Amino acid sequence: EMTYLAAGALVAQGQLNPLGVLVSRAIGASIGDQVYFYLFRGRLPRWLARYPSLQQKAEPLVERVRRHDSLMVLLIRFAPGLRIAITAACAWVDVSPRTFSLLNLISSFVWAFVLLVLVGWFGPTYLATYGLGGWKGALAIGLVILASLKVLGAYERLAMERPLNP
Repeated sequence: EMTYLAAGALVAQGQLNPLGVLVSRAIGASIGDQVYFYLFRGRLPRWLARYPSLQQKAEPLVERVRRHDSLMVLLIRFAPGLRIAITAACAWVDVSPRTFSLLNLISSFVWAFVLLVLVGWFGPTYLATYGLGGWKGALAIGLVILASLKVLGAYERLAMERPLNP
């Protein structure tokens, strides 16, 4: 995220092509998730069977993925503390590779677009009225986004510890 936020700041300064940054980020993020998905696919249940306590801890997340597989794939990008865990759970419950790959790519493009708009244009333009134009505005909005992701990740980890309602 840090590298992408820095690239967004360079887009705000006109030093990088926004379309190139957007496409690079989206494809790179999607590939990162897919590596884990295909690595874990078919292997994870056997690995976790060796560690019953770990399997028991993973069960709430796995159950959520079973119930809402497509939605969970779309949310991977927006779950900073649980990306690999959700990806692994998708592999565990045998989410279709086609579904996973397509939805993950779509959510990667949405995520990349939203961040680029916030850091590359909205932040510098809006914050310029407060004396934080250009790279300063991009940096300020980037720091706010990073802090928000940290808080969201902590909240998601706590939420996953609560039992599911039937």
